[in-house]
Amino acid sequence: MSTTRRQTGVPANPGSRSSSRPTRRTFLGRSLAAAGGLAFPQIVPAAALGRDGAVAPSERIVLGGIGLGPRGTYDLSVMLPEQDVQFVAICDVRRIRREAIKEMVDTHYGSGDCAMYRDFFELLDRPDIDAVLIATGDHWHALASILAMKAGKDVYSEKPCGMTIAEVQALADAAHRYARVFQAGTQRRSLANFQYAAYLAQSGKLGKLHTLHASIYTPSRTYGWLSAEPEPPVEECDWDRWLGPSPWRPFNNAYVSGGWRGHYDFEAAANLPDWGAHTIDLCQWANQSDDTTPIEWRADESGITGLYANGVELICDFLPTPFGDRAPQYTTSTGTCPVRYEGDEGWVETGDNGEILLSENLVESLGRQFVKPGTSARGHGRNFFDCVKSRARPVCHQDVMRRSHIACFAAELAWELRRKVTFDPVTERFVGDEEANRRIRRATREPWSLYV
Repeated sequence: MSTTRRQTGVPANPGSRSSSRPTRRTFLGRSLAAAGGLAFPQIVPAAALGRDGAVAPSERIVLGGIGLGPRGTYDLSVMLPEQDVQFVAICDVRRIRREAIKEMVDTHYGSGDCAMYRDFFELLDRPDIDAVLIATGDHWHALASILAMKAGKDVYSEKPCGMTIAEVQALADAAHRYARVFQAGTQRRSLANFQYAAYLAQSGKLGKLHTLHASIYTPSRTYGWLSAEPEPPVEECDWDRWLGPSPWRPFNNAYVSGGWRGHYDFEAAANLPDWGAHTIDLCQWANQSDDTTPIEWRADESGITGLYANGVELICDFLPTPFGDRAPQYTTSTGTCPVRYEGDEGWVETGDNGEILLSENLVESLGRQFVKPGTSARGHGRNFFDCVKSRARPVCHQDVMRRSHIACFAAELAWELRRKVTFDPVTERFVGDEEANRRIRRATREPWSLYV
């Protein structure tokens, strides 16, 4: 696609919502003024005025979606009930997914109004769209988010939000440059049991923190290609656009049907950020380290260990035994994505089933805790929409995402190199290690470079 076409529809000042278009309320006020204040009878629907529980159109957030597969469909399912959000358009390179989302949305609203696009620039060109939900494969997250923000849209992006350290740096920088609201889809910061565990760690209830545990998948990857299959018509599946910034390879339906996972060219950091984007992020939060990362990483056959400048250890334990032999107190599963925070006066552990396990001394002082289980992203989406309106920073804004994702990539690199790596959180480079620094970024396929 030409550079000229790629710039079409980008507001002159994408950092300002008011500069991109007048609100409906402003337009109505100007129209009445132009009419010289003439009064005449009108019948206005209650919904247009925000009565009967409805939200007036001028107060609604207009939402579009890019690349909504299984995870994106789930995200949308918990966003559609929000009364002040109107989903109006889906872009996907696969016709079957475009049509599935349109049917879902039109059924919800009882209309046929959801627009479908194969080219996401057509969606981004729409001045009525305020925000986009991005849930493509890993290899498109950063670039799609940057282009959306450049077009004046706020962004909720699924994780991992980039493929490399350089990509998440560029993404975070773009959110600042264009003054957009950005929310990473690491929704566990918006869930009560994880919030309570972080509170215990941050408030001193555990005493001085010394060890954090994050469960992760054992890193793995493949470099081979699946066998070539006949490429479908572009309207059925736009294979070239699906590949985007990734290196070219022949079409195979398994890739576009979810089988891209595990392939180096399409998956971030050997699958480590798939859960690490949640669990390492939660440990960053517990350690009050949203503005930094561990300064050292080392790996062995059982896990990866990071060390913060304050002396706290972050142990990333491989599944299926998340905490292995290095956490002897660990006895009961707390569900998927478990984390554990240990201090010199007690420990807390929690996961997706909502249970909160405490050391016995804390059970005596705090009582047993249990929170309704679940991993719903609805509260996380609500936080994003509230910030779209207020222009505040969401709980997983671009800088939180940047540091926790960088920690994931640095941890994976220690595993890949099978040696200790030292990282400077200020310069965001590896110290005296050119081999590691070369891996901060990857080459991308033209014209889809986000480094230009």
